Amino acid sequence: QVQLVESGGGSVQAGGSLRLSCEASGYTYSKYCMAWFRQAPGKEREGVAAVYTGSGATYYVESAKGRFTISHDNAKNTLYLQMNSLKPEDTATYICAAKGLPCAFVWDRAGYNYWGQGTQVTVSS
Repeated sequence: QVQLVESGGGSVQAGGSLRLSCEASGYTYSKYCMAWFRQAPGKEREGVAAVYTGSGATYYVESAKGRFTISHDNAKNTLYLQMNSLKPEDTATYICAAKGLPCAFVWDRAGYNYWGQGTQVTVSS
């Protein structure tokens, strides 16, 4: 059973940075599509960034481009999200997800088999 455990959330002022981590264990496949989603109160869960561990290909939603960087350390089985120039609208619970497939339909939540519990990010103005 794959387990995903996020860390690194916190409270920052607008313009600040945070680095989120997602440690994975129990892999049964050698290659995964791993993604960060986020959910703000009263809003639907939305994709932020994803990476296919097989090729290193990365995917970003428009609001994340130029500010966020997703990466994966195969040796540590850990997914990262470096977030810079944070804005109050980035406030949400950030949740790590994985599926043992390439990143087709990357923002389709139903396609992901494994989810973490999330880590809270709060950005104040």
